[in-house]
Order: sequence, then structure tokens, then C-alpha cells
Amino acid sequence: MKVSELKYERVNIAEAEKSIRRIIKKVVEAESAEKLLALREETVKLSRHVQTMSSLAFIRFTLNTRDDFYLNEKQYYDESLPRLSALSAKFNRAFLSNVHAEEAFSQLNPNIKKLYNLSSRVSDEKIVPEMIEEAKLVTEYDILISGITFFFHGKRQPLSVMKKYFEDPDRDTRCEAMAVVGRGLQRKKAKIDEIFSKLVRVRAKMAEKLSFKSYADLGDGLMGRYSYGRDEIHKFRKQVVEKLVPVIVKLKRKTANALGIDQLMLYDYDVNLIAGAPAPKGNARELFKNAKIMYENIDEEMGEFFNSLLDAGAIDVYPKKGKWGGGYCTSIDEYKQPFILANFNGTSGDVDVLTHEMGHAFAYYEWFKQNLDYELNLGTMSVAEIHSMAMEMLTYPYADLFFERAEDYCYNHLINSLVFITYGCMVDEFEELCYSNLNWSAKDRNDCWLALESKYRPYLSSKGIPYFERGTRWQYQMHIFENPMYYIDYCLSQTIAHEIYIETAVDYKKALAKYLFIVKNGGELAFEELVEKAGFLSPFKEKTLEKISSKIIDLIDKNEQRFNNK
Repeated sequence: MKVSELKYERVNIAEAEKSIRRIIKKVVEAESAEKLLALREETVKLSRHVQTMSSLAFIRFTLNTRDDFYLNEKQYYDESLPRLSALSAKFNRAFLSNVHAEEAFSQLNPNIKKLYNLSSRVSDEKIVPEMIEEAKLVTEYDILISGITFFFHGKRQPLSVMKKYFEDPDRDTRCEAMAVVGRGLQRKKAKIDEIFSKLVRVRAKMAEKLSFKSYADLGDGLMGRYSYGRDEIHKFRKQVVEKLVPVIVKLKRKTANALGIDQLMLYDYDVNLIAGAPAPKGNARELFKNAKIMYENIDEEMGEFFNSLLDAGAIDVYPKKGKWGGGYCTSIDEYKQPFILANFNGTSGDVDVLTHEMGHAFAYYEWFKQNLDYELNLGTMSVAEIHSMAMEMLTYPYADLFFERAEDYCYNHLINSLVFITYGCMVDEFEELCYSNLNWSAKDRNDCWLALESKYRPYLSSKGIPYFERGTRWQYQMHIFENPMYYIDYCLSQTIAHEIYIETAVDYKKALAKYLFIVKNGGELAFEELVEKAGFLSPFKEKTLEKISSKIIDLIDKNEQRFNNK
């Protein structure tokens, strides 16, 4: 069945609340482990139904943020789901407190108990008002950003399309495009600052009510991190600053020399080749056709799954007015159906998103097929992003299906994947500092961003670029508003993706087998345990990043002639 044909019915949240409260009462009174496990299954069934309908509403809202019906449905869930989340935590606490809990947990994956304990700490009925307010503010931001258009090259274009000009081989075009975007965002400055200030305050209130030091710590918990936290993240960021940033500085100096410029500007960030990043050949239909060939060659099951996505109309990639400006993969659980949204703009990023989101989608497919533990899902996002980021690199041997300059694409992508880690850490530290300094003004936050630019991207300058020179680049990084404390997961995952890529240079089949091991285990293993059992180094261990980046730089250096590309 096509995703567009899936039946949507609003969940009666009041009835769902009654059901959970009834289940909680039975959990308290349960006289055996078997009864507890049966009650858990009831909550899983209910959760799966709520997820299915709220996911359908979200998908249809993002396809057209101007659709009043699905805007109302999304707002309904924004106001309702926090109450269910708090009740789920209450169920977990009741389950943990039952005298038969240990016997019940002995029959489940041990990580479920860890998640129950974590959930009991990060969710409670007393923060429901703040969760509702947070969801409203995020929706307000989404509508605002999705609705902004920029007049450039004779027509009005959304941000998702404007970003392609940041990769244009013509420097004047890049400069002009960024100036246009900067002036456009500046007109919305007051509203963007207001929304974020409110988000900081409401999230800080949640952390205070739950006795967390700051929202950064609460945010880690809300991201499901039951096996690591801020201490480990700080160690990782320290490695990035001390070991990776100097390497990137040298790499970017080569880029500047090749481009014949003294100072790389913010609008040069995405440029690694004189000829610019290669554009894919063909339109979306042709990209899908070639992706079909690619996935069928990589793995038979992967190919069959990609075909099923196309048959279900489960990939929407055409940008249009009112469409949500980002990209994502989500699931529609009762139908066991993944769904991908993207905004193709004619750049190499179209192939990136096609491979990245396919990694997530394929992981959902395996999760559904194996009927793995519902609470554990695909694992923490540091696991889930391995699925996507490693998929991007596993497809390098097939780049010629999508690009005339296939080697340039792989080279450019590899550099960007390494450089990205420094940016991702910058986002994480920015968020942590914002939630640790609640009295900061909008200017203070911008000044913080500029200071972090000097720390993580000292080779870049934004001087003279309208609006961005004030330190406002973070304002269209949607994760900062929508999914706080998420971005570090991309960085952790990227290090594992690099290890998989390094393995492909030695034995592609072995690398693919390790990747499939990670995908097929979903959330059944904690991040560090999964990484270790797959045969990789934990990014939290000393010198891991240094070892990995050194090998990646060696691979980059072997193709240094790309700097002199025709």
C-alpha cells in the first residue's frame, strides 16, 4: 500500500491515558513476573498505535506545513504526547518497584531495565506543561523557517534550495548567495531570537524540576544515553580540539592555496575542489533508477527493500513551498513502513541524503523483520547514525552511477565527513553553554558562536558577510531548535563510519558484514558494546580519533591531485 493511502485516525489521547493508568494500577498489584511481562506487552501495543498515527500526522504536516488539517493534528499531538510520555515513565517506575521486577527483567534484554531507570529520571507529569510549551515553540520555528524565501537569480527560493549555491564553484556566486540568505534571516532575527530564548528558558525549567544540573544533562537522558553522558562527551570533544582541529587547519590551508586565496570565508566552507563539488547526473527519477542498481549489487536484501520503498511511495524528495526544509527518515510502526523526506536541490547532497536516509530506513526494515525489542528501537542515535553515515561511504564504489566526476565526489565527501566532526562538536558545545548560561542575551549567544568558530574552525572568517558576521549561522541549524543535544551523536557515529570505510579499502565484504552486524543488532546492544563486538574502537578511548583521522588523512593525501582537478 502507498504511504499516501495509509489510513489516519486521530488517537483519543484521553482514552489512551485511561488505559495506561489502568495498566499502571495492575502493575502495582501484579503478583508474578509473567503478569508484569503481559502488562508490558499491553503498553507496547498502545505505544505502537500512538506512534503510528502521530507519525502519519507529522509526515503529512512536513510535506506541507501550510496544510491546516495536519497542522492542527500535529499541534494536537504536541499538546497530548507529553502527558503520555510522563505516564509511560510512571509505568516504568511502577514496574521497577514491583517485587517481581527482577524476575521479569531476567527474561528481557538487560538494556530495557537501564532504559526504564533512565526514563524514570527524565520524564514526569510535573514537566508536562513545559513539554507542551516546548513542542509549540518548535512547531512555530519550523513554520517560520520553512516559510522564508529568498529572492536570488530572478526568483524566490526556499532555504533548502539556496544552500546549493553555497557549493557553487564560482566564489562570487557563493558570496552573493550567503549575503542574500543572511539579509533574509536578519529580517526574521527578532522572532528567531525570541523563540530560542523561550526554548532555553522552558528547557531549563524542565531540568530544574527534575533536579538536573542543566538541560544539557537532561537532554542527554532524553536522547536515551544510558551508557555514556557529558563526561565521555567532554573527553571526545577534547580529542577533537587537540588532535583533529590542527589536522583540519592544515587540510584547509591546502584548499585555500589551491583556490588561490589567503583567507577562507564562511561561504568557502563546502568547497574542496577548484571545479567545485560535482553535481549528480540526471533528475530524481534517474537517481532512483541508479540507486536501485546500486543497492541490488551491494546486498540482495537491501536491493529488495529499496524497491519496496519506491513501490510504497515512501521517499519524497521534491522541494516545494511550505515543505519542511530538512531531511529525515521516520517509521510508521504498525504498518512496518519506513518513510524518507528530503529536499533535492541538484547538488551532490542529493546523493548524500539518498544514501544517508536509506541507511536509517534499512535499519528500520531489519528492526521490523526481526521483531526486536520495541523500547530499544534502533538504539541511541549514536548507533542509528552509524547506519546512515556508514551507508554513505559503503556506496563510494558505485559513485560513477551518479556522477561524471565520481572520484571527485568520493574525495570531496571524505574530506567533508572529517571536517564535519569539528562542526558537530561545536554545535554540541554551543548548546551546552547556552543551557548553562540562562541569562545570556541574543548577542551573548552570537558571541559564543563566534568564539567557538575560532576554536573549532579557526581557518574560517565570516567578516563582512551580512548578518552571519555577527555569529548567527546557528540559527538555521534546525537541530539546535528541534532536537537539542542530538548533534554529538553524528560525530560519534562518523568515527565508526570512518572505521568501516577504512575496512572497505582492505576487504569490502568484511566491512559490509560488520556494517550489517551493527544494523541487525539494532538497540539490542549499548553503543560501546556494539562497536566493540563489531570490531571497532570506541571514540571515547584515548587516541582513537587520532588513529582514525590519521588513516583518513592518508587516504585523502593519496588523492591530493584532486586539488588540481581540471
